[in-house]
Order: sequence, then structure tokens, then C-alpha cells
Amino acid sequence: MIDEQSHGGFVALGGDPGGDMALATAIDAATRACQIVMLGACEYGTEYGTLPSKTIRASVLPIMPRQPRLDAPNVLHHVMVRGLERRIIFRDDRDRADFVARVARLAESGAWTVFAWVLLPNHAHLLVRTGNRPLPRTMRSLLTGYAGAFNRRHKRVGHLFQNRYKSIVVEEEPYLLALVRYLHLNPLRAKVLPTLRALDRFPWTGHSALLGTVPRPWQDTQTILRQFGPSPTRATRAYRAFVAAGIPQGRRPELQGGGLLRSQGGWAAVRALRRGREAYLGDERVLGSTEFVAQLRRELARDAPPRASHVSLETLIARVCRQVGLAPSGLRAGGRHRAVARARAGIAYLWVAVGGHPARPLASILGVSPQAVYQAVARGQEERAVWERLLPAGA
Repeated sequence: MIDEQSHGGFVALGGDPGGDMALATAIDAATRACQIVMLGACEYGTEYGTLPSKTIRASVLPIMPRQPRLDAPNVLHHVMVRGLERRIIFRDDRDRADFVARVARLAESGAWTVFAWVLLPNHAHLLVRTGNRPLPRTMRSLLTGYAGAFNRRHKRVGHLFQNRYKSIVVEEEPYLLALVRYLHLNPLRAKVLPTLRALDRFPWTGHSALLGTVPRPWQDTQTILRQFGPSPTRATRAYRAFVAAGIPQGRRPELQGGGLLRSQGGWAAVRALRRGREAYLGDERVLGSTEFVAQLRRELARDAPPRASHVSLETLIARVCRQVGLAPSGLRAGGRHRAVARARAGIAYLWVAVGGHPARPLASILGVSPQAVYQAVARGQEERAVWERLLPAGA
């Protein structure tokens, strides 16, 4: 069986060496992979297990603590992605169409609602409201899929995106319309396009969809247009005048900083923040009024489950397996054993949903697909009270 006390990271005491020790090796590899993901190595297109050991050591050792992200359903985010070293990430219209198609599929699946977007040669902006899945999972799906396809199309290898994406959680009133306009004017500020007339028919922003010149059925145009008039004609005319009025404003730094907080693990990842309101208001990730920040802090205090980000994977496995009466080496057992399914659900819930870790490394340990891990997370949610009691107090 696996003992929770460790020496040199992990100890297997008793039991079958070929089972528990193999599991220990897998856990160690997965932990390294998780650390690499936190650095963005796997999040943006590098496949797990393809880095040489020397690279892994170089990637793992210098890790500095990251600012947590904040994510929850029905939250408005301004999301930005950039090319590595500001290199081009869209070489041609085929690249742009591929990226937009991936954004569209995610919108159609309910992962998010898209209000505004723009593609520029070396970066992209999205203004979205989160839906039925966490933003980090949605962005991983978007960026890893696109980066892999881009590399295959252009016969290249290596990272495409710079670090991880940046996300800003936004107070909708008064910033929603201001950000729609600001994002859609990016091609004019960057001198990619010469005039507003050219922007009206430019297919690589949501502006043309709002005007109806380039149909994008997956983009939520109605939420924006109904704020400009009762009929489509009047609304689009007023919206275009609103955009035109923003051209002389140029760059607006006050719209580039602030947003709430970025989180890979949902509300739980922010529970460790013990700062006052002034610190939030001065944080470049926060875009909202004092009241908005205060409401956020109340919601965090109410909704955050216990944190598992500082509990090791081997500890979680040991505790969950003990709870269900299963030897850890049995986690990879085939068939439909109830104890195995329940243990996988508990581990997946604590490691992915509460701890905010990616599913793929855990999938290799459990001997299942990443999709099966996410399904296990959903099952684990049904017994969340049972699993959260296994976390140490104050973790």
C-alpha cells in the first residue's frame, strides 16, 4: 500500500512492488508534467512526454509562484494571447479561419458566449462570458488544438504562444460596450486597416458580424445591438456611430489593466489571497468598481471549497483509496468495479476541480483518457462533501 509519509518525494511500503512502485513512478512523471503545464510548455502545444529529461529539470526547478486566476460560470473575461517573442501566429487566411472555427465550435458547445473578438498578425483578443466549462480548460482546447494544426500546416516545431494567455475578468457595466469597441478598433490602431469603412467588411473581427456584413451565427450580436436600438437597422447604425466616436481616443490604458483574477482551479485557487480591497483595486488584473470588488470577495469567501493545490497527488490517492477500501495499485484495473470507479471520481474531483491541475497527466496514472477524467470529475462532484473532508484543515 502507499504510505502518506514520504522520503525523497514518495515511498511505497509493502504490497506489490510491481504495482505500487509503478504507480509511484507514474505519479512522479505526472507531477513533473503538471509543473511543465504550469509554465505553459504543454498548455500551448507541446505534447506530454516529448521533452528530454534535461529540459524537464530546467523547466521544473526555477518555478516561481504564479498569480492565481479566477474563473466561475457566467463571468465576463477579456482574453489575450500573443505569439512567442511577438512572432506571427496567423500567417494567412487559412490560419485565421482555423482559429475562428475553433472559437465558434466552443461557442456552439456552450463553453462560452462570444461578444467581441479580433485577430491581428501576432496576437488575438476575445471578449467572452464563461459557460458550462472552466475558462482554462476551454483555452487549453483552443490553443493546443490551433498550435498543433499551425505547426503541421507550416512544418514547424516548438511553442507558438507566449507563456500562458492573459485573462481579465470584467465588470459588465460600464465596461462591456467600451471593450467591444476597443477590441474591434485594434486593426485601425495597429494600422492593419486604413479606415472604418475597411473595418466594416474586415472578416477577422466581430465588428463585421455586428454590422451583418460577415455572418457569424455563433457570435452573440443581439446582447450588444439591443443596447443601441429597438430595430436591427437603428441598432447597427447607432453601434457604428459609437465605434466611430472611439477612433480619436486611441489607446486606453485604463481598459488594458484590471479584470478580476485568473484561475486554473476556479474559485478555490483564489482562496489563499488575504489581501485587502485596495490591493485588488491596484491589481492590473482587476477591472471594476469598488462595489464590484467587494462583491467578488464576498462570493469568494462563500463559494470557495477547500484547496487541494498544496496536497500532493500521492497523498490524495492514498486518502481516497483508503476511503473506498481499494489498494492504489488497483486504480488501473479494468472492468466496471464500483470501488475503482468511485476512487477515480474522488481523485479526479480533488485533483482537477479543486486543485486546478490538468487532466492529461492524471489520465496516464489512472489508465484512462483525459475525457474520461473529466467525466470522473463530474461523478466526483456528486460526492464532493465526502472527498473534501479528506483534505487537511486549512489547506
